[in-house]
Amino acid sequence: MGTALLTDRYELTMLQGALADGTADRRCVFEVFTRRLPSWRRYAVLAGTGRVLEAIERFRFDEDELAWLEQESVVDARTLDYLASYRFTGDVRGYAEGEVFFPSSPVMVVEGTFAEAVLLETVILSILNYDSAVASAASRMTSAAVGRPCLEMGSRRAHEEAAVAAARAAVVAGFAGTSNLEAGRRYGLRTIGTAAHAFTLLHDDEEQAFRAQIASSGPGTTLLVDTYDVTRGVELAIEVAGTGLGGVRLDSGDLGVQAVEVRKQLDALGATGTTITVTSDLDEYAIASLAAVPVDSYGVGTKLVVGSGAPTCGMVYKLVAREDSSGKLSPVAKASTSKTSVGGRKSAARRLDEDGRAVAEVVVTGRDEAVAAWSPADADLRPLLVDLVTGGEVDHRWTGAAGVAAAAARHEASRDELPRGARRLSTGDLAVPTTSLVLD
Repeated sequence: MGTALLTDRYELTMLQGALADGTADRRCVFEVFTRRLPSWRRYAVLAGTGRVLEAIERFRFDEDELAWLEQESVVDARTLDYLASYRFTGDVRGYAEGEVFFPSSPVMVVEGTFAEAVLLETVILSILNYDSAVASAASRMTSAAVGRPCLEMGSRRAHEEAAVAAARAAVVAGFAGTSNLEAGRRYGLRTIGTAAHAFTLLHDDEEQAFRAQIASSGPGTTLLVDTYDVTRGVELAIEVAGTGLGGVRLDSGDLGVQAVEVRKQLDALGATGTTITVTSDLDEYAIASLAAVPVDSYGVGTKLVVGSGAPTCGMVYKLVAREDSSGKLSPVAKASTSKTSVGGRKSAARRLDEDGRAVAEVVVTGRDEAVAAWSPADADLRPLLVDLVTGGEVDHRWTGAAGVAAAAARHEASRDELPRGARRLSTGDLAVPTTSLVLD
């Protein structure tokens, strides 16, 4: 599916106005950043970059779309002619997907003509805002799990395409798998899942249901043991599958108390290797509360796909520099109350201490030529921006299954750089402060 109409009308009407007055071809720099994070988040996680690159490649106006724009009188004939041959030929740089970020971090920088770059605003923001919100929540959950696997199970709580995006973003932030098959197919993710309560209720009794599942999936499967009585369910599960049963799942009640009791029961029955997975409206706080309980993995659904209280990252796409009438790239900025922006091209780095821990986010500003050519001379600065699109050509290292794997690895390394207090779930200061470096 093309992505050209996943946008707002005013992107096209701005293009029409710029074509009419001759400013459409002015070289411009747009920047994606957020002004603030939720008070309970000490850092955020960038996700969706690979999907943005895929969307840019598919940003084409086909005949049906152009016909509809003409029929609805959205833009004039000259603009339709421009859209018919639209291709993004500019450059995109940004933080590598999976990187943590903070307010004012220039997580993506888009450079091209005004006409090319302005059309991408909405699709870029819709992807990055949602995916980063999910990944930011997922990172807190995987951190709270302290090495125990988290499994994404939220498809039925989201729009069908958002479900795929959420599964991908969750894996970027450390989740071990997803129940969503399309996400598995599209991005090479591990898929998980066995049976729901409906399968047990389908049969005349719980034993028949367990025998049917074992016959179909083998003794390594996970049996859902809380449809009726949990204690009896565990007994039947081991009777049917033997002590080599792969796992049991708990989906209701006091999960902490039940997990302790079920672990004792399994061990007494000789099923010491049978794992316990818990589900049922988990979030990072619920996961943290189970840290001392014998739980082996967590299945997370609703709270994950809605960003666990923050369904968007509040990212904006702002013009920060444009070619003036003399041909020079000059900074521009908004001065609106509470919505100010800082003009000019940016770069960024993370300052690390002698132990490799982050102590500051460094945003680089100054003369355009100096910022464009900047690379840190100090050994304690790790540069954050990487090339994503060059001359309209997407770097496919960041897309598809390979892109997700690279993003997951980047997130693990980036989060490990943060000060230890960054993982606290309580409201508090950002993990590191943001400072500025101004180049002459």
